[in-house]
Amino acid sequence: MHNFTPPCLDTTLRLDELGLTAIGQHHTGRHLTVLCLITDGNADCPECQAPGRVRSTRIRRLVHPPIGLTAVTLAIRIRTYACLSCDRRWSQSPSKACVGRSKLSRPARLWALKSVVVDKMSIHAIAKNLATSWNTVCSAVLDLGRTLLLADATRLDGVTTIGVDEHCWSHRGLDRWVTVIVDLTNRPARLIDIVPGRSADVFSDWLNNQPDDFRTGIAHVAMDAFAGYKKAATEVVPDAVTVMDPFHVVALVGTKLDETRRRLQTELHGRRGRSGDDLYGIRKTIRTRVGLLSEKQKHRLNTVFVADNHAALVVCWQFYQDTIKAYAAGPKKGKTIMAGLIDKLADTIPDELKELRSLRTTFQRRRTDILAYFDHPGTSNGPTEAINGRLEHLRGIALGFRNRGNYLIRSLLHAGGMGRLLQPYL
Repeated sequence: MHNFTPPCLDTTLRLDELGLTAIGQHHTGRHLTVLCLITDGNADCPECQAPGRVRSTRIRRLVHPPIGLTAVTLAIRIRTYACLSCDRRWSQSPSKACVGRSKLSRPARLWALKSVVVDKMSIHAIAKNLATSWNTVCSAVLDLGRTLLLADATRLDGVTTIGVDEHCWSHRGLDRWVTVIVDLTNRPARLIDIVPGRSADVFSDWLNNQPDDFRTGIAHVAMDAFAGYKKAATEVVPDAVTVMDPFHVVALVGTKLDETRRRLQTELHGRRGRSGDDLYGIRKTIRTRVGLLSEKQKHRLNTVFVADNHAALVVCWQFYQDTIKAYAAGPKKGKTIMAGLIDKLADTIPDELKELRSLRTTFQRRRTDILAYFDHPGTSNGPTEAINGRLEHLRGIALGFRNRGNYLIRSLLHAGGMGRLLQPYL
């Protein structure tokens, strides 16, 4: 059986931790206003230590965490004193309750940050629950997130594998691309940083700005086929193994398969594909793994592949399926299959297959990086693409961003695994 005590607002709202005490309340609808006094009763002059006299009183309102669906506002009565001896004036300071001139109490700032990091709520929803403005909540969340979480030096401890990729944060303007750096050491992956631009200089500058211990601890760097990231990683962290992950390798081969199908469609029919065309009808089926095809899909493919003028598509499709097969096999067998595919591209593919010819150049240049995955299985940029998807979801929650600086911080709070760092403060 619990030991019940009389209801007390000081305990319910944890006002004692803020140096406040409640002396009254006013409840209207779903809004509770609590009248508070500062418990620091020292009214002595800070200069001559003589007793001060109350000259005036003003009310400062602070937004407090809600109770259920009820918004809470603290109306703090702040007294201004005057010294009769030295004519000095001073006021009480609610420094335990708030930071500077913030309109949110300290618990409200932490509650808003927790709602963004853990509950994935939008700023609009948080502002509505707190019964305050969007700008007030956004400023508080970004400021507290920057000082409490992003400045934590332990955030980069233990990182040995990173993934790097570009991300489009806005679909207008010239500065719409950013580079995302993801920690792939453990699962789930987490966003480490996001910097404006996408080039070798952007990635190399970011690596150079990190502590020496962080750079020396990086053992693997997963990336796509972009040569800029490869150049930066080779120059700044030469001891790290650069890996072109299977996600982008298969996607690259699949893109060449689609280009071959579209080229044949144009050459044979003189136009783009449309409903009823045999090549257009298999546009999704040819991107499906053989083991997942139904009998109907297999029959449809065989009907198209038997045509002599579709031979180029058959060759590209077989190469696409062999690439998937290489990654599905074990590391040792998969590496043998992939090495054979790269050699096959260099030796037996005719120049008439323009799509595979361009793919041959990429595979020969990045041969070491492609085969490195089989020596370091698990070093995939797939989780990095998943982080990109979560950032797309963030833009959907916020209904878009106009300020890139705000977007960078919100992205780190949303996908940076900050819940672990925030837990001690809750």
